[in-house]
Amino acid sequence: MSLTVLIAPSGFKESLSVKDVAEAIARGVRRAAPHAVILTAPMVDGGEGTTEALIAATGGRIVPATVTGPVGNAVPSFWGIMGGDGPRTAVIEMAAAAGLSLVPRDRRDPTLTTSRGVGELILQALDHGAERILIGCGDSGINDGGAGMARALGARLLDEQGDDLPEGGGALERLARIDMTGLDPRLAGVQIDAAVNWHNMLLGPRGVARVFGPQKGATPDQVECLDRGMIRYAEAILAATGKDVGPMPGAGASGGLGAGLIAFAGADLHPRFQIMLDYLDFDHLLGRADLVITAEGALDGQSPFGKVPCEVARRAAALGIPTVALAGTIGKGARQTYEHGIGAYASIMRRPCSLQKAIGGGAKLLRNAAENTMRMLLVGQRLADRHRA
Repeated sequence: MSLTVLIAPSGFKESLSVKDVAEAIARGVRRAAPHAVILTAPMVDGGEGTTEALIAATGGRIVPATVTGPVGNAVPSFWGIMGGDGPRTAVIEMAAAAGLSLVPRDRRDPTLTTSRGVGELILQALDHGAERILIGCGDSGINDGGAGMARALGARLLDEQGDDLPEGGGALERLARIDMTGLDPRLAGVQIDAAVNWHNMLLGPRGVARVFGPQKGATPDQVECLDRGMIRYAEAILAATGKDVGPMPGAGASGGLGAGLIAFAGADLHPRFQIMLDYLDFDHLLGRADLVITAEGALDGQSPFGKVPCEVARRAAALGIPTVALAGTIGKGARQTYEHGIGAYASIMRRPCSLQKAIGGGAKLLRNAAENTMRMLLVGQRLADRHRA
């Protein structure tokens, strides 16, 4: 009976995409166990690369698009249609329309950037008959709470004089009311799920403006402006929809886009890895596996708190399936992962080298580490077989 290995890694930031990581591990496993059945489940978090990974995993297709970018100019973008059975499912990563990488460094002003392009991608998915839409929230370059997206979907954000507010989160402190009458009626007939960082709040000391505004170029005064705008925005959403987004987990994701998705798209927010695993039908793949190999750039004491290796290992452990983790670096507290489903872990680094060299040679390091790990496991299996005999 052949061994079935499920490879479920994260990407290695600045080195390898999640697809590249999975392929490198698979090559290493095949060197040691050429007859093994290899399954892959790329672990994406909603940011850049999410659409590509889900489309590749399900045999779907990428749909090119042109949308309004975060600084107001037209930018090339894309979304995807997943393959497989079930409802016609679109995948959108907000970073493809409003990501920080689309904001030139000399124009990083989150009081002005807009999420309008995200709404335009949603409309394109609806035009193509999508029955279900998954939206990945991550790597954003905006702080407008999804106000730009709301406008693209047909809502109006008005000031005290009844005039439309300009784009950008900086204008939201002048928001008087929201007119929902022009909202696209097709939104009511589609299931929209958003993969978010569950810990990102819209308001308060840990609110999105204060935590992420400076990272997107906001000055201290702009942070205060954005925060006031988010407070007014939440009040206007409550008045227009009856939804109190202020205290909702994940509402602050992607510059507050989570709040806008709840209010204007009727979306359900989910912890990012939980919903990604569901859309990948991860549990079905897991049920076929004898062994799971996961991977991430670093394994340490923070790994049990929402990082890929432990999220994967917990599900595998519930079914009694062992999990091995490969990591670029093994940091302080990594042993804590043993308590969260990781059966064993190993660094892909065999000898000291520069960070630049490690990043450049990431695929080879992963391939060799996967081969060595697999050979060790096969030795253990033979010893167990010999003992039973």
